[in-house]
Amino acid sequence: MSAPELLVERLPHGRDLPLPTYATAGAAGLDLLAAVPPDRPLEIPPGGRALVPTGIRIALPPGCEGQVRPRSGLALRHGITLLNSPGTIDADYRGELGVILVNLGSSAFRVERGMRIAQLVVAPVFRVALRETRLDPAATGRAEGGFGSTGLDPERAAATPLPGSAQHR
Repeated sequence: MSAPELLVERLPHGRDLPLPTYATAGAAGLDLLAAVPPDRPLEIPPGGRALVPTGIRIALPPGCEGQVRPRSGLALRHGITLLNSPGTIDADYRGELGVILVNLGSSAFRVERGMRIAQLVVAPVFRVALRETRLDPAATGRAEGGFGSTGLDPERAAATPLPGSAQHR
């Protein structure tokens, strides 16, 4: 079985950059590169954010989405991550891919041309048909428990109010 095709167009400001690639044979994501001008790197101050161009646009296979995810090394070493993580690219989007980087670190971060800034994971998507009904919250063992409730024992969960709840104030 052959791999589904991801159609890629290099835009004028990304023509000299390599296409996204998988860094290893087992990698789940394609590395996305920064297509900032070579003579104008982008500096993101601590607490700042920037939309970084990639110089490409794509056509995803039907029934798929693109998930833009942070790079773990940038997060660990510099505090650089994505604001909307994972970012979703719909199958019918045809604009340039942009990556919203945020600097949660304590030093300014410099984005240079060709730097690996994020990963693109292509994944299947199921479109569903909605059917309105009445749901029984007690139909599962979890019921209405959320926000970490599966890691708590039932007695402790009942005694621990959620932040922002009337009991917590």
